[in-house]
Amino acid sequence: MLNKKIERGKIMFKVNEGPVDRIIRIILGIILLVSGILSKGVLSLVLIILGVVGIFTGITGFCGLYMLLGISTKK
Repeated sequence: MLNKKIERGKIMFKVNEGPVDRIIRIILGIILLVSGILSKGVLSLVLIILGVVGIFTGITGFCGLYMLLGISTKK
């Protein structure tokens, strides 16, 4: 059902990134995002997407690839 009540404070995914990993992802994400904005063509779109993904995973602390591979940098 679409109208299910969402519990406040419930995390959808388990955090599997450590603090250093998250900081690196956010910094690289910002660099890629800015590079994508300054670029042209298909490269621009690719850099923007990679930047947004990096920032998103850094903020949330969840990496889907880590989950699939059973990796966790969280200590």
